[in-house]
Amino acid sequence: MRLTAVGAALLAAYTFVGARAPAPQRRAINPPGSVEGLPFSNGILAGNTLFVAGQEGLVDGKLATGGIGPETRAALENIQRIVKAAGLDMKDVASVTVFLADVHEFPDMNKVYQTYFPDPKPARATVQAAALVGGARIEISAIAVKE
Repeated sequence: MRLTAVGAALLAAYTFVGARAPAPQRRAINPPGSVEGLPFSNGILAGNTLFVAGQEGLVDGKLATGGIGPETRAALENIQRIVKAAGLDMKDVASVTVFLADVHEFPDMNKVYQTYFPDPKPARATVQAAALVGGARIEISAIAVKE
């Protein structure tokens, strides 16, 4: 029995749809110095993709002093620690979401932010939040992909 081109394509499609790829391995990334006892992981590495939880500008568990600049720097340092603990680099960050308590602080945040990422910079969304936990000025989450 010979398969026509259409029959072969249908058989291939049926086989493909019926096959299931194995789920990627998932592991938590919580580098030393991370705040403990929280109901989430700082990062989840699923296959070659790292999902970094929102990071505030915490230094030793307390908000960095001095306003948006130091808080931005601390948040990005925390992200960088998580990214490195997963075996990735800041150049692997593909997407970032920035939450600001006051959108008028965008220029000061941006001055610090741009120093952490090589070109091409990651895609980014920036929004103003009504309030952030603990009175933070900023929270940043990221997605990194290792090619």
